[in-house]
Amino acid sequence: MQPLRFNNRFILRISFISALGGYLFGFDFAVISGALPFLKQQFSFDPYWEGLATGILAIGAILGCILAGSIADKYGRRPGLMLAASLFAISSLAMAFAPNRDFFLVARFAAGAGVGMASMLSPMYISEMAPAAIRGRLVAMNQLTIVLGILITNLINYALRNTGTDAWRLMFGLGVFPSGLFLAGAYFLPESPRWLIRNNKEQAAEMILGKMGDAAYVGESLSMFKKVMTSAVKVNYAAVFKRAVLPALLTGIGLAMFQQFCGINTVFNYAPKIFQSIGASKEDQLLQTVFIGVINLVFTILAMALVDKLGRKPLMLIGAGGLCVLYILIVNALHSGSGMLSGLLLAAIGTYAMTLAPVIWVLISEIFPVAVRTAAITIAIISLWLAYFILVFTFPIIFERLKENTFYIYAAICAAGFLFALLRIKETKGKDLEEVEQVVFNALITITNEAAFINTDSLHTNAHWFIINGTNCKIAG
Repeated sequence: MQPLRFNNRFILRISFISALGGYLFGFDFAVISGALPFLKQQFSFDPYWEGLATGILAIGAILGCILAGSIADKYGRRPGLMLAASLFAISSLAMAFAPNRDFFLVARFAAGAGVGMASMLSPMYISEMAPAAIRGRLVAMNQLTIVLGILITNLINYALRNTGTDAWRLMFGLGVFPSGLFLAGAYFLPESPRWLIRNNKEQAAEMILGKMGDAAYVGESLSMFKKVMTSAVKVNYAAVFKRAVLPALLTGIGLAMFQQFCGINTVFNYAPKIFQSIGASKEDQLLQTVFIGVINLVFTILAMALVDKLGRKPLMLIGAGGLCVLYILIVNALHSGSGMLSGLLLAAIGTYAMTLAPVIWVLISEIFPVAVRTAAITIAIISLWLAYFILVFTFPIIFERLKENTFYIYAAICAAGFLFALLRIKETKGKDLEEVEQVVFNALITITNEAAFINTDSLHTNAHWFIINGTNCKIAG
């Protein structure tokens, strides 16, 4: 059998354009860290408003996640990407020119909607366009653009530190340039052949597939798409609450919320505030965010190689246990004003990026029965965004009262997570999805006709990917 031939240059170009959505995700996640010291002066933020300005991004992201799927299914992946790009561009300018606090918060909410849409549509589009042989590497591009977005935004924030009290307007406003590039690129993107087949546009799908590969690839892809479409059924969200699946759903929600309540995003989003508490200058505060971005990038790349080698449970234990110890040391460093604080916080970032960040999403992708995986993961993602909002909204308020002792709370949560992983998490490394169901439930779960049996490719792709905080989240299918 002749190997299939691909137009790698074309595929790489369209994947890169789509991955710009990941960069903008990283931008909106990170820009608030550098802008907060200026926003507090501009709008007289107290801890309540400081937390809301940070966390409202998550509320918008929940809406974006909910809308993204229906928009992409009804109108196509390309229009969905263009809408996300437009939201990024408009919200960047709106935040930059915000005349008052309330206007800024509404614009930040809109940016969150763009984040939510991009977190689903960019990896979805790449997965659907990429041939199976190179899909993993191309979807990983989306993850790397997120982490790079965080790092580059931190660098820009640092570069703008001495431009005056309106530096925050430049920080947000500069987002219009990558947003405009993303919008222009998305305009020229071809539509997903899978979506075209699903909407009875076979000729258009065949034309696009012809640009991606040879005739054999076109024929094989069309045959597979049609076969999958005939077996596609509607997702039944009620099925995830059935008795057989509910334990896995609760575990997945718990894992998603633990990834946030472990507290690491307080370091990502509030590093300047934390360093301010020990008397660091504004310049030093913003410099620390650059170091955080570098460590996050390095250890995220390292995590890609570890999750399938060391296994899920060991990484979960190392991450939860390591953060627990580091948080206790961070409390002592904050209390004494120790110069060790920076190293300890960077160690916490590296530990998280290498362990909990990837492994929790891998576990979530594996523990749900194939029949209800997409619905269950959607619920888990919404739970994650809610947990992120609660975390970043409450941190300034708690930190104002408890100071360094705030990190004892996160240490206790990590200790609880360690015990949960030790006693309840089963190792799933090297097992296929059917074997995982046996491991998790001690028997194959058979969903009756009350549940909807789905093939992940019938929904969006052969492998769903969800991205959060620079983490590559593969949903096997």
